Amino acid sequence: MEKIIHHGRNVKRFREMMGLKQEGLAMALGDDWNQRKISLLEQKDVIEDDLLEQVAAALKVPTDSIKNFDEEAAANIIANTFTSFTSNDNSTLNAVSYQCTFNPIDKIVELYEELLKSEREKLEMLKGLLEKK
Repeated sequence: MEKIIHHGRNVKRFREMMGLKQEGLAMALGDDWNQRKISLLEQKDVIEDDLLEQVAAALKVPTDSIKNFDEEAAANIIANTFTSFTSNDNSTLNAVSYQCTFNPIDKIVELYEELLKSEREKLEMLKGLLEKK
């Protein structure tokens, strides 16, 4: 039996992992988007490929990560990793020797810079709204 991956739920997971609110993702996607459209998008089982690519680009994650992320599989991997930590054999070596393919500090700095950029854009937008009044 083939397991169905819920694209909308995965968009929500990645958005939340990035610390973005629905409004923030809407801003990143452009003027045609708002919080309500993001909410509806996150309810969709399957998201069209072209739209999924836009969302993935806005979230700065590979499209396949949204398409293929399976919470149950991830939970099994985590459970198996922690199980190996508690066993008395040498299987803990496999869990400990994981090689990260990116520098976590660089990723934190990148995310922080994106957050700052987003906040500055919001501030400019609010200033513009105040000047119009």
